[in-house]
Amino acid sequence: MLYYYAKLCAKEGIQTVEITAVHPHSRAEKAGIRKGDVLVTINGHIISDVLDYRFYLADRRLLLALRRDGTPLDIEIAKGEYDDIGLEFATPLMDKKHRCENKCIFCFIDQLPKGLRETLYFKDDDSRLSFLHGNYITLTNIDEAEVDRIISMHITPINVSVHTTNPELRVRMMKNKHAGEVLSYLQKFKAGGTHIRAQIVLCKGVNDGDELLRTMRDLEALRPALDSVSVVPAGLTKFRDGLFPLEPYTKAECRAVIETVTAFGDECKQKHGTRIFFPADELYIEAGLPLPDADFYEDFTQIENGVGMLASMEREFGMELDFLPDYIEALHGRRRRVTVATGAAAYDFIASLSARLSAACPLLEITVVKIVNRFFGEQITVAGLLTGKDIYEQLKDRDLGDELILPACTLRSEGDLFLCGMSRDELSEKLGVPIAFSEGEGADFIAKVFGASPAF
Repeated sequence: MLYYYAKLCAKEGIQTVEITAVHPHSRAEKAGIRKGDVLVTINGHIISDVLDYRFYLADRRLLLALRRDGTPLDIEIAKGEYDDIGLEFATPLMDKKHRCENKCIFCFIDQLPKGLRETLYFKDDDSRLSFLHGNYITLTNIDEAEVDRIISMHITPINVSVHTTNPELRVRMMKNKHAGEVLSYLQKFKAGGTHIRAQIVLCKGVNDGDELLRTMRDLEALRPALDSVSVVPAGLTKFRDGLFPLEPYTKAECRAVIETVTAFGDECKQKHGTRIFFPADELYIEAGLPLPDADFYEDFTQIENGVGMLASMEREFGMELDFLPDYIEALHGRRRRVTVATGAAAYDFIASLSARLSAACPLLEITVVKIVNRFFGEQITVAGLLTGKDIYEQLKDRDLGDELILPACTLRSEGDLFLCGMSRDELSEKLGVPIAFSEGEGADFIAKVFGASPAF
């Protein structure tokens, strides 16, 4: 029986996971599992975190080794292949997040001022969050055993912050002596059938130019395991005293980066049928160049990294315009005045969409306001790093109309707080206006402007 594993884990000090809740009427409850029981193994496999749990839970017949008040206990459950059994644990990972051990020269967290929410200062570098939430990892915080586990569990894609494939330069950029040698894991992922989605954070005069070309050539060699690569400029706040000296890219330099990445991508498109490498939207905006159309971004695999986000939104916006008569009819002849506020990077784009809506519907009056990032510094132009404080200070003396519309990315994932700690309700109360948050999709933007639900 599996009590052997429970005894073994207790003896060897292997991590186990406490059950914090059992869903009523679930298979787990019917089998006699209780809150406070400790899960040790499933079918003989030690459960150390959520990846182990979800992977081994897929079996149809489960033999769970538990400990109850220190006493080994075995439970057998029969279930459908992908059915849950109704257990909850203290954290989504069933473990603590893995802390980043690097001191990257461009690290955004090192550029945060004091006084923000404590959680904002935690640097994670956790392969499990790569799979579950799309976080990028540097590979310096995992070992060969974890690489083997990722491959054996068919966890794919794995999101990797590469930055450079020059081992010595990677060590200098990350200030981690292992940063170069762990690049060998990329070949292991390729051999094991794990797809790789990568990013290159560009630092002016450090990993651009010839180094960028070297990195793109080396990464191209990982095809077909390599999925796509985003090329994004390092975000630089005004709080860089005592940090590695970095400068923002000029307009001309942004154009040069785009030209380099696009030319290499064109070659990849001819050879592989995909361009693989994509410049971030931010580079086009800073360069003063028009954004490529949606087809350029293929499957939008890097959209969460700010690549193709505006092109995707514009395409969805155009599709939703087919339903504009329905939105206009829903106004029932009433005028609607709204204010749309966004960051400097997306301002011109959002203003152009708003102008199209106003021209099509005389009942709409849309005022678009550019919020300058005074909190982090004007070099930070993306909406996702705006604070409630900056939004309030720059809107407090305006007539905002019937509703204020803000990008949803200004809030943390729970949808309640801005980076500065101000709540959405507090901002609404201070400004004296209801606030709607647009998810960054074309259809949702139109719906929020009209105060309606998306037509489809």
